[in-house]
Amino acid sequence: MDQSSIDALAQAPVGPQGLFIGGKWVSAMGGASLPVTSPIDGREFAQIADASAGDVDLAVKTARAAFQSGVWSRAAPAERKKVLFRIAEAIEREALALAVLGVRDNGTEISMALKAEPMSAAGTFRYYAEALDKVGGEIAPTPGNVLGLIHREPVGVVGAIVPWNFPMMIGAWKIAPALAMGNSVVLKPSEVASLSLLRLAEICAECGLPDGVLNVVTGAGATSGEALGLHMDVDVLVFTGSGGVGRRLLEYSARSNLKRVYLELGGKSPNIVFADAPDLRQAAKVSAAGIFRNSGQVCVAGSRLLVERSVHEEFAGMLAEEARAMKIGNPLKLDTQAGAISSEAQLARVQHFVEKAQDEGGALLAGGERILTETGGSYYAPTIFDKVAPEMTLAREEVFGPVAAITPFDTEEDAVRMANGTDFGLASAVWTGNLSRAHRMVRAIDAGVVHVNTYGGADNTVPLGGHRQSGNGHDKSLHALDKYVNLKTAWIAL
Repeated sequence: MDQSSIDALAQAPVGPQGLFIGGKWVSAMGGASLPVTSPIDGREFAQIADASAGDVDLAVKTARAAFQSGVWSRAAPAERKKVLFRIAEAIEREALALAVLGVRDNGTEISMALKAEPMSAAGTFRYYAEALDKVGGEIAPTPGNVLGLIHREPVGVVGAIVPWNFPMMIGAWKIAPALAMGNSVVLKPSEVASLSLLRLAEICAECGLPDGVLNVVTGAGATSGEALGLHMDVDVLVFTGSGGVGRRLLEYSARSNLKRVYLELGGKSPNIVFADAPDLRQAAKVSAAGIFRNSGQVCVAGSRLLVERSVHEEFAGMLAEEARAMKIGNPLKLDTQAGAISSEAQLARVQHFVEKAQDEGGALLAGGERILTETGGSYYAPTIFDKVAPEMTLAREEVFGPVAAITPFDTEEDAVRMANGTDFGLASAVWTGNLSRAHRMVRAIDAGVVHVNTYGGADNTVPLGGHRQSGNGHDKSLHALDKYVNLKTAWIAL
């Protein structure tokens, strides 16, 4: 990867984008479209189709027809494996172009985007290609005169709604295991970041995925997302995004066919620093990356720093130094450490939380303002508030932006109480040199992920899922496959 290649790709024109249904591009029935505005400079550079409920219905019917035909659902596992491997290889070949396209769309810094988006997506397709023929049925330990067989069958049509922060990575987390198990998929990307997933659908078709097995409908969530959630012929709905939308999707399930709904809803993740942390400076450096990379627009971001009082002031000073030293700017430049906020609406949300924290008495240590306004883009300085009381808004609600809250604590019990003191339970971290304490904290923290002396490490071999209002079900690992199969018991008299 070199800067000249990135610059050249960044100038490539992007024409109007249609819907991908039945293996081909189609226009939205009403002809409506939405502008694609880059957060890098505030300029429109493409348009996407704005799907109607009728377009969603067509996509679902197309997916159902493909499923019932058996062209994919009944294909031999070895054949499905070949196609998924080809998709992984094609994504890797086109990785830089896909990464640049995504950065133009959502503002993630290119150094992170290349690894976290196309390369991660390729790895996910490869992982499930390797796994799909290792997962079979079971023979139950039944009495001698009967035989109990447990079959795993594809559920049918999967609706997938994915967010704008890492569309290819999270999209692959939904698409690849669903396809691996033989399902058909209707994907609804965020209207803020659809371009890379539209290209991914085309890549899948080019690699031999049968027509109609993967369909992509773009547009406003209030229209196409609702239509997908209410559709009577969607069997499973998977979603990553906000709690408010997650609640609506559960309501849509109740109002329609009681489709299973799996939700990953973000969090307010505690990052707990004890005085016996092996290296306080390293803890500050990694913690800064854990909240400020991708401008804090990461579901597992360590946005709550709980710091033992004896090292509180020292650590807060170190974290502020790291924040001020970060290079914020054009996400298409290789030396940029954090890029743009995804949209003007999201930047306004960040500013609202900053103003609220100031009103409630938080001590501003760094940032707190919009920057680089001359670019026309959406940039915000890495922001730190100290002495944030547990009852303050900034300690309880997800900002989804580059804003960290520091709260001191006195005892291990205090740290656990504060860590578990919100409605969320997605990720967390503990910094300590005491192995016994580390194990105690892993058990005590109510979250789907607990890091110890690190932050953000994970791959496809381990699940990602939340507790409490951070959702249900899991992405990644073999556990993700459970969402995309039905269990059927065959009870056979001998």
